[in-house]
Amino acid sequence: MKKTTIIIGLAFITFKAWTQTKPLNLKGNTNHSGKVYLQKFNNKMFTTVDSTDIKEGKFHFNTAVELPELYGLTIDKNKSPMYVFLEEKPIEVALDSLNYYKKSTLSGSVNQQIFDNYRKNKNIKIDSFIRENSNTLAAAYILYRDWSYRLNPEQIQENINLLDSALHRSNYVQTLKQLIPILKKVQKGNKAIDLALPDAENKIKKLSSQYGKYILVDFWASWCPPCRAENPNVVKVFEKYKHKNFTVFGVSLDKNKENWLKAIKDDQLNWTQVSDLNFWNSEGAKTYGVRAIPANVLIDPNGIIVARNLYGDELEKKIAELLN
Repeated sequence: MKKTTIIIGLAFITFKAWTQTKPLNLKGNTNHSGKVYLQKFNNKMFTTVDSTDIKEGKFHFNTAVELPELYGLTIDKNKSPMYVFLEEKPIEVALDSLNYYKKSTLSGSVNQQIFDNYRKNKNIKIDSFIRENSNTLAAAYILYRDWSYRLNPEQIQENINLLDSALHRSNYVQTLKQLIPILKKVQKGNKAIDLALPDAENKIKKLSSQYGKYILVDFWASWCPPCRAENPNVVKVFEKYKHKNFTVFGVSLDKNKENWLKAIKDDQLNWTQVSDLNFWNSEGAKTYGVRAIPANVLIDPNGIIVARNLYGDELEKKIAELLN
Protein backbone atom coordinates (compact mmCIF):
# COMPACT_ATOMS: atom_id res chain seq x y z
CA MET A 1 0.00 0.00 0.00
CA LYS A 2 2.81 2.40 0.91
CA LYS A 3 4.58 1.83 -2.42
CA THR A 4 1.38 2.46 -4.36
CA THR A 5 0.80 5.73 -2.52
CA ILE A 6 4.31 6.92 -3.32
CA ILE A 7 3.89 6.15 -7.03
CA ILE A 8 0.57 7.98 -7.20
CA GLY A 9 2.02 10.92 -5.32
CA LEU A 10 4.96 11.21 -7.70
CA ALA A 11 2.67 10.96 -10.69
CA PHE A 12 0.55 13.79 -9.31
CA ILE A 13 3.56 16.02 -8.74
CA THR A 14 4.81 15.28 -12.26
CA PHE A 15 1.44 16.13 -13.76
CA LYS A 16 1.24 19.41 -11.84
CA ALA A 17 4.61 20.36 -13.27
CA TRP A 18 3.34 19.65 -16.78
CA THR A 19 0.29 21.84 -16.34
CA GLN A 20 2.02 24.84 -14.78
CA THR A 21 2.45 28.05 -16.76
CA LYS A 22 6.01 29.30 -16.45
CA PRO A 23 8.33 31.67 -18.33
CA LEU A 24 10.09 29.94 -21.17
CA ASN A 25 13.86 29.99 -21.31
CA LEU A 26 14.58 29.52 -25.00
CA LYS A 27 17.59 30.86 -26.86
CA GLY A 28 18.32 30.26 -30.50
CA ASN A 29 20.26 31.19 -33.58
CA THR A 30 19.22 31.18 -37.21
CA ASN A 31 20.54 32.01 -40.67
CA HIS A 32 17.52 34.23 -41.30
CA SER A 33 16.53 37.82 -40.52
CA GLY A 34 13.20 39.26 -39.40
CA LYS A 35 11.10 37.43 -36.80
CA VAL A 36 10.72 33.99 -35.24
CA TYR A 37 7.19 32.92 -34.30
CA LEU A 38 6.36 30.69 -31.33
CA GLN A 39 3.26 28.58 -31.97
CA LYS A 40 1.12 26.35 -29.74
CA PHE A 41 0.02 22.93 -31.00
CA ASN A 42 -3.65 21.99 -30.76
CA ASN A 43 -5.52 19.34 -32.77
CA LYS A 44 -2.87 19.07 -35.52
CA MET A 45 -2.84 22.85 -35.92
CA PHE A 46 -0.46 25.54 -34.72
CA THR A 47 -1.54 28.96 -33.42
CA THR A 48 0.94 31.80 -32.95
CA VAL A 49 1.28 32.83 -29.30
CA ASP A 50 4.32 35.13 -29.51
CA SER A 51 7.06 36.44 -31.78
CA THR A 52 10.51 37.92 -31.32
CA ASP A 53 12.97 39.81 -33.49
CA ILE A 54 16.11 38.15 -34.81
CA LYS A 55 19.11 40.26 -33.87
CA GLU A 56 22.46 39.41 -35.43
CA GLY A 57 21.26 35.87 -36.07
CA LYS A 58 20.03 35.28 -32.52
CA PHE A 59 16.62 35.22 -30.82
CA HIS A 60 15.20 34.62 -27.35
CA PHE A 61 11.79 33.77 -25.84
CA ASN A 62 10.80 34.15 -22.19
CA THR A 63 7.06 33.87 -22.85
CA ALA A 64 4.88 32.38 -20.09
CA VAL A 65 3.66 29.04 -21.51
CA GLU A 66 2.51 25.59 -20.39
CA LEU A 67 5.54 23.38 -19.81
CA PRO A 68 6.41 20.81 -20.90
CA GLU A 69 4.36 20.90 -24.10
CA LEU A 70 4.66 20.71 -27.87
CA TYR A 71 5.20 24.00 -29.68
CA GLY A 72 6.35 25.14 -33.09
CA LEU A 73 9.05 27.57 -34.19
CA THR A 74 8.86 29.15 -37.62
CA ILE A 75 9.97 32.16 -39.59
CA ASP A 76 6.98 31.85 -41.93
CA LYS A 77 3.50 31.55 -40.38
CA ASN A 78 2.16 30.09 -43.63
CA LYS A 79 4.43 27.05 -43.44
CA SER A 80 4.57 24.10 -41.07
CA PRO A 81 6.92 24.93 -38.15
CA MET A 82 9.77 23.05 -36.52
CA TYR A 83 8.16 20.78 -33.91
CA VAL A 84 9.74 21.45 -30.50
CA PHE A 85 8.99 19.84 -27.14
CA LEU A 86 9.72 22.60 -24.66
CA GLU A 87 10.43 22.05 -20.95
CA GLU A 88 11.27 24.12 -17.88
CA LYS A 89 14.98 23.62 -18.49
CA PRO A 90 16.93 26.10 -20.64
CA ILE A 91 16.43 25.24 -24.30
CA GLU A 92 18.78 26.06 -27.16
CA VAL A 93 17.72 25.88 -30.82
CA ALA A 94 19.63 26.13 -34.06
CA LEU A 95 16.86 26.99 -36.54
CA ASP A 96 17.80 26.44 -40.17
CA SER A 97 15.44 28.57 -42.26
CA LEU A 98 15.70 26.30 -45.32
CA ASN A 99 15.20 22.92 -43.68
CA TYR A 100 13.56 22.77 -40.27
CA TYR A 101 13.66 18.99 -40.06
CA LYS A 102 17.02 17.86 -41.40
CA LYS A 103 19.29 20.68 -40.33
CA SER A 104 17.66 22.31 -37.28
CA THR A 105 18.58 21.05 -33.81
CA LEU A 106 17.31 21.48 -30.26
CA SER A 107 19.08 20.68 -26.98
CA GLY A 108 17.91 20.70 -23.38
CA SER A 109 14.64 18.75 -23.79
CA VAL A 110 14.27 15.08 -22.84
CA ASN A 111 10.94 14.87 -24.68
CA GLN A 112 12.53 16.29 -27.82
CA GLN A 113 15.27 13.65 -27.72
CA ILE A 114 12.67 10.87 -27.38
CA PHE A 115 10.62 12.36 -30.23
CA ASP A 116 13.66 12.70 -32.53
CA ASN A 117 14.79 9.14 -31.81
CA TYR A 118 11.28 7.87 -32.53
CA ARG A 119 11.23 9.55 -35.94
CA LYS A 120 14.50 7.85 -36.88
CA ASN A 121 13.17 4.37 -36.03
CA LYS A 122 10.97 3.02 -38.84
CA ASN A 123 10.38 -0.41 -37.29
CA ILE A 124 8.98 0.71 -33.97
CA LYS A 125 6.43 -1.28 -31.97
CA ILE A 126 4.24 1.24 -30.23
CA ASP A 127 3.54 -0.85 -27.11
CA SER A 128 7.25 -1.47 -26.53
CA PHE A 129 8.01 2.19 -27.15
CA ILE A 130 5.41 3.32 -24.62
CA ARG A 131 6.67 0.88 -21.99
CA GLU A 132 10.15 2.34 -22.37
CA ASN A 133 8.93 5.96 -22.22
CA SER A 134 5.72 5.61 -20.21
CA ASN A 135 6.16 8.77 -18.13
CA THR A 136 6.95 11.15 -21.01
CA LEU A 137 4.67 13.58 -22.79
CA ALA A 138 6.35 12.64 -26.08
CA ALA A 139 5.04 9.07 -25.77
CA ALA A 140 1.48 10.30 -25.19
CA TYR A 141 1.75 12.65 -28.16
CA ILE A 142 3.14 9.96 -30.48
CA LEU A 143 0.33 7.56 -29.56
CA TYR A 144 -2.19 10.35 -30.20
CA ARG A 145 -0.67 11.66 -33.42
CA ASP A 146 0.80 8.66 -35.23
CA TRP A 147 -1.12 5.63 -33.97
CA SER A 148 -4.73 6.65 -33.33
CA TYR A 149 -5.57 5.81 -36.97
CA ARG A 150 -3.56 2.57 -37.08
CA LEU A 151 -5.04 0.89 -34.02
CA ASN A 152 -8.52 -0.38 -33.25
CA PRO A 153 -10.36 0.98 -30.17
CA GLU A 154 -9.24 -1.88 -27.93
CA GLN A 155 -5.59 -1.44 -28.92
CA ILE A 156 -5.75 2.29 -28.26
CA GLN A 157 -7.06 1.63 -24.76
CA GLU A 158 -4.39 -1.02 -24.12
CA ASN A 159 -1.66 1.47 -25.01
CA ILE A 160 -3.23 4.22 -22.92
CA ASN A 161 -3.08 1.82 -19.98
CA LEU A 162 0.69 1.50 -20.47
CA LEU A 163 1.18 5.24 -19.93
CA ASP A 164 1.86 6.75 -16.53
CA SER A 165 -1.48 7.55 -14.87
CA ALA A 166 -0.62 11.27 -14.71
CA LEU A 167 -0.51 11.38 -18.50
CA HIS A 168 -4.10 10.16 -18.68
CA ARG A 169 -5.13 13.73 -17.89
CA SER A 170 -3.08 15.24 -20.71
CA ASN A 171 -4.89 16.68 -23.73
CA TYR A 172 -3.50 13.91 -25.94
CA VAL A 173 -4.84 11.03 -23.87
CA GLN A 174 -8.12 12.83 -23.22
CA THR A 175 -8.58 13.12 -26.98
CA LEU A 176 -7.86 9.41 -27.41
CA LYS A 177 -10.34 8.52 -24.69
CA GLN A 178 -13.01 10.52 -26.50
CA LEU A 179 -12.05 8.85 -29.78
CA ILE A 180 -12.49 5.27 -28.55
CA PRO A 181 -16.33 5.26 -28.30
CA ILE A 182 -16.57 7.06 -31.63
CA LEU A 183 -14.45 4.42 -33.37
CA LYS A 184 -16.53 1.67 -31.79
CA LYS A 185 -19.66 3.16 -33.38
CA VAL A 186 -18.20 3.23 -36.90
CA GLN A 187 -16.60 -0.22 -37.09
CA LYS A 188 -17.43 -2.75 -39.80
CA GLY A 189 -20.92 -4.23 -39.33
CA ASN A 190 -22.40 -1.15 -37.64
CA LYS A 191 -25.04 1.16 -39.06
CA ALA A 192 -23.45 4.18 -40.72
CA ILE A 193 -23.93 7.54 -39.00
CA ASP A 194 -25.61 10.12 -41.19
CA LEU A 195 -23.77 13.27 -42.27
CA ALA A 196 -25.34 16.57 -43.29
CA LEU A 197 -22.79 19.05 -44.65
CA PRO A 198 -22.75 21.95 -47.15
CA ASP A 199 -21.72 21.48 -50.76
CA ALA A 200 -19.96 24.06 -52.96
CA GLU A 201 -23.20 26.07 -53.24
CA ASN A 202 -23.75 25.91 -49.47
CA LYS A 203 -26.67 23.51 -49.87
CA ILE A 204 -26.87 20.81 -47.20
CA LYS A 205 -26.29 17.33 -48.58
CA LYS A 206 -27.12 14.26 -46.52
CA LEU A 207 -25.20 11.02 -46.76
CA SER A 208 -28.43 9.11 -46.10
CA SER A 209 -30.00 10.57 -49.25
CA GLN A 210 -27.80 8.21 -51.23
CA TYR A 211 -28.58 5.05 -49.27
CA GLY A 212 -29.72 2.24 -51.57
CA LYS A 213 -26.31 2.14 -53.27
CA TYR A 214 -22.84 1.15 -52.20
CA ILE A 215 -21.31 4.43 -51.04
CA LEU A 216 -17.64 5.19 -50.53
CA VAL A 217 -17.42 8.02 -48.00
CA ASP A 218 -14.11 9.56 -49.03
CA PHE A 219 -12.28 11.85 -46.55
CA TRP A 220 -9.66 13.99 -48.29
CA ALA A 221 -8.36 17.57 -48.75
CA SER A 222 -6.76 19.64 -51.50
CA TRP A 223 -3.71 20.30 -49.30
CA CYS A 224 -3.07 16.58 -48.70
CA PRO A 225 -0.53 15.08 -51.20
CA PRO A 226 -1.41 11.42 -50.39
CA CYS A 227 -5.08 12.26 -50.99
CA ARG A 228 -4.34 13.81 -54.36
CA ALA A 229 -2.26 10.76 -55.28
CA GLU A 230 -5.15 8.44 -54.36
CA ASN A 231 -7.82 10.48 -56.17
CA PRO A 232 -7.13 8.91 -59.63
CA ASN A 233 -7.79 5.47 -58.13
CA VAL A 234 -11.13 6.63 -56.72
CA VAL A 235 -12.02 8.25 -60.06
CA LYS A 236 -11.20 5.02 -61.88
CA VAL A 237 -13.47 2.94 -59.62
CA PHE A 238 -16.25 5.54 -59.75
CA GLU A 239 -16.26 5.70 -63.55
CA LYS A 240 -16.21 1.92 -63.83
CA TYR A 241 -19.04 1.22 -61.37
CA LYS A 242 -21.17 4.39 -61.20
CA HIS A 243 -23.87 2.72 -63.30
CA LYS A 244 -23.79 -0.43 -61.17
CA ASN A 245 -25.24 0.85 -57.90
CA PHE A 246 -22.06 2.53 -56.65
CA THR A 247 -21.24 6.14 -55.83
CA VAL A 248 -18.81 8.29 -53.82
CA PHE A 249 -19.58 10.90 -51.17
CA GLY A 250 -16.59 13.20 -50.76
CA VAL A 251 -15.95 14.88 -47.40
CA SER A 252 -13.18 17.46 -47.59
CA LEU A 253 -11.09 18.69 -44.64
CA ASP A 254 -10.21 21.83 -46.54
CA LYS A 255 -10.12 25.30 -45.02
CA ASN A 256 -9.90 27.32 -48.23
CA LYS A 257 -12.94 27.05 -50.51
CA GLU A 258 -11.11 28.21 -53.63
CA ASN A 259 -8.42 25.54 -53.23
CA TRP A 260 -11.07 22.90 -52.53
CA LEU A 261 -13.05 23.71 -55.68
CA LYS A 262 -9.92 23.87 -57.82
CA ALA A 263 -8.84 20.41 -56.63
CA ILE A 264 -12.30 18.99 -57.39
CA LYS A 265 -12.03 20.32 -60.94
CA ASP A 266 -8.38 19.40 -61.49
CA ASP A 267 -8.83 15.84 -60.18
CA GLN A 268 -12.22 15.38 -61.89
CA LEU A 269 -14.05 14.36 -58.75
CA ASN A 270 -17.48 14.16 -60.34
CA TRP A 271 -19.54 13.08 -57.36
CA THR A 272 -21.17 14.77 -54.36
CA GLN A 273 -18.62 16.87 -52.51
CA VAL A 274 -19.22 18.48 -49.11
CA SER A 275 -17.11 20.45 -46.64
CA ASP A 276 -17.67 22.73 -43.65
CA LEU A 277 -14.17 24.14 -44.36
CA ASN A 278 -13.12 23.50 -40.76
CA PHE A 279 -9.82 21.71 -41.47
CA TRP A 280 -9.13 19.13 -38.70
CA ASN A 281 -12.24 20.33 -36.86
CA SER A 282 -14.36 18.96 -39.71
CA GLU A 283 -17.64 17.64 -38.34
CA GLY A 284 -17.53 14.73 -40.77
CA ALA A 285 -14.06 13.71 -39.61
CA LYS A 286 -15.10 13.96 -35.95
CA THR A 287 -18.19 11.83 -36.57
CA TYR A 288 -16.19 8.99 -38.12
CA GLY A 289 -13.10 9.29 -35.93
CA VAL A 290 -10.87 10.24 -38.86
CA ARG A 291 -7.39 11.14 -37.59
CA ALA A 292 -5.47 10.89 -40.88
CA ILE A 293 -6.33 11.31 -44.55
CA PRO A 294 -6.94 9.89 -47.06
CA ALA A 295 -9.48 7.76 -45.25
CA ASN A 296 -12.73 6.15 -46.35
CA VAL A 297 -15.73 4.15 -45.22
CA LEU A 298 -17.63 1.79 -47.53
CA ILE A 299 -21.39 1.54 -46.86
CA ASP A 300 -23.76 -1.02 -48.36
CA PRO A 301 -27.26 -0.25 -49.77
CA ASN A 302 -28.78 -0.83 -46.32
CA GLY A 303 -26.53 1.77 -44.71
CA ILE A 304 -24.25 -0.79 -43.03
CA ILE A 305 -20.48 -0.25 -42.90
CA VAL A 306 -18.82 -3.12 -44.79
CA ALA A 307 -15.19 -1.90 -44.92
CA ARG A 308 -12.84 0.93 -43.96
CA ASN A 309 -9.77 2.44 -45.58
CA LEU A 310 -9.56 0.63 -48.90
CA TYR A 311 -7.10 2.07 -51.41
CA GLY A 312 -5.87 1.42 -54.96
CA ASP A 313 -6.31 -2.12 -56.23
CA GLU A 314 -7.74 -3.20 -52.87
CA LEU A 315 -10.65 -0.76 -53.31
CA GLU A 316 -11.42 -1.87 -56.86
CA LYS A 317 -11.21 -5.54 -55.88
CA LYS A 318 -13.70 -5.05 -53.04
CA ILE A 319 -16.19 -3.12 -55.19
CA ALA A 320 -15.95 -5.73 -57.94
CA GLU A 321 -16.54 -8.49 -55.40
CA LEU A 322 -19.65 -6.76 -54.04
CA LEU A 323 -21.18 -5.75 -57.37
CA ASN A 324 -20.28 -8.67 -59.61
